[in-house]
Amino acid sequence: MSSIDTDFSRRRFIEWFAKSFLGVGVGSLARRASAAPPVGGHAKQVIAIYLRGGMSHVDTFDPKPGRPEMAGVRAIATSADGVQVGAWFPKLARQMHHIALVRSMTSTQGVHERGAYLAQTSYFQTPTISHPSLGTWTLKQLGTDNPLLPGFVLVNGSPQHPGSGYMASHLAPLPIIDPAAGLQNSTLLRGETPADFARRDALSRTLSSRFTSGTKNRTAAAYAKIHEEAVGLMRSKDLAAFDISREPASVAAAYGPHTFGKGCLLARRLIEHGVRFVEVNDEHNWDTHNDHVVQMEQMTPPTDQALAALLADLHERGLLATTLVILTTEFGRSPEINSVTAGRGHHPGAFTWWLAGGGIKGGTVYGASDASGTRVADKPVTMPDFNATVATALGIDIAATEHSPSGRPFTIAHDGKPVLDLFA
Repeated sequence: MSSIDTDFSRRRFIEWFAKSFLGVGVGSLARRASAAPPVGGHAKQVIAIYLRGGMSHVDTFDPKPGRPEMAGVRAIATSADGVQVGAWFPKLARQMHHIALVRSMTSTQGVHERGAYLAQTSYFQTPTISHPSLGTWTLKQLGTDNPLLPGFVLVNGSPQHPGSGYMASHLAPLPIIDPAAGLQNSTLLRGETPADFARRDALSRTLSSRFTSGTKNRTAAAYAKIHEEAVGLMRSKDLAAFDISREPASVAAAYGPHTFGKGCLLARRLIEHGVRFVEVNDEHNWDTHNDHVVQMEQMTPPTDQALAALLADLHERGLLATTLVILTTEFGRSPEINSVTAGRGHHPGAFTWWLAGGGIKGGTVYGASDASGTRVADKPVTMPDFNATVATALGIDIAATEHSPSGRPFTIAHDGKPVLDLFA
């Protein structure tokens, strides 16, 4: 059985456990006792935007004006002096003064699953171990500001997401499939009274206590912890954080009616309520092997709208200073357009990620690709380097070591070095 199968088997067990004994179905809730982050970081929370499939860099955030690689797409000015982006992102262009573009990202992984795994864990995918994601590492090191809410939430995530890896199950993200539906299965079943629930809760706690006291298996203890946190969340007024219908119509309209916009709006609400790490995956697949321009015409408007609204909203509410927003994808796409498919292929050699808020120097560009966007020409940055930068922004000691069940030592960003020039 693979690590991914094991992780999802655990989640299915948790769901069954909650429904059987509590009459509810709640996914993997995660929390660690709140602790002050080490000195040095301005960011307290993270919103990680992931564009699955590999977004093209040359006609989005690393444009090459006038060159054939742009496939006729214009480069447009932004709110940051001298910084241009592709015309696909006119609304986000007006928020570029908040953003630091890293145009010198590079990787060796040109396969989707391996590229995504490296992006999310800083480690190469192997059959012998499942590494924790950046969100799990963050929760493990810093805990969460709100003990009644999960510390790590994954919105519209992929089944291949590494989750908590070898770390305890209670550090796995809480998966939200439909951001408009709130936290489903978190209320009493129809016809169930509070007394019924209390009786089932007491029985499950008794059975769990007897079992965990007789075993050293940490998974059993994690299930008990998840049970306890699920009950606490059900009884908390902070459960409303998951209800985006409480937002004014004007705010909802700014983010857009699409799933990605609703996911970004949910992320902002969760950040307001003290959730440490929220990852939002775009519902689109940026794997534009065929008809690249046609697909971009369809995908970019909702993405542009939601991202621009998120940054503007965080800034207006005074949250951007302490919330680090990052945008990542598994690799770039080939600068040349295939003459047969009219698409772009996988291109890990050079691509762009970006950061905003949380003490990052906005309105800037770090590194560069060459004239065609094929190779990194200046200041290469690896995925572990970028993740080390995120950790540093949060005040996490990137040298801090955690051990797998087999005793192997690991760090949050493997051998990555933070890009200190990105900080204000």
